[in-house]
Amino acid sequence: MSSFEEELLQDEQETAREIAFIRERLPMDLKEQYNDEQLRWMLDTIVDYYVDSGILDSDDDEIDIDLEEVSQHVCEQAKKEGRAALDPQDVFFVVEADLDFQEENL
Repeated sequence: MSSFEEELLQDEQETAREIAFIRERLPMDLKEQYNDEQLRWMLDTIVDYYVDSGILDSDDDEIDIDLEEVSQHVCEQAKKEGRAALDPQDVFFVVEADLDFQEENL
């Protein structure tokens, strides 16, 4: 297997672990609301937000991330792309769990 294929496989495995982690953290009523494809899209959109906002370019030891702003961005992107309407309060739990996952796996 080429190193590129190995990287893709590792990335897919990491995403699967993160989705499982997020599902564990979601409130009971939200656990079944999103399928894996929707969560994967949300995770990609969250990363896009971090890249586009410049948050990842900061040299600060601690970065203040407004989870509500990120949640709102995900909902706005879903609307722009013609996806199902998302509730920012529900998406907040996904954004929060994503951040928790990232912090635990640094």
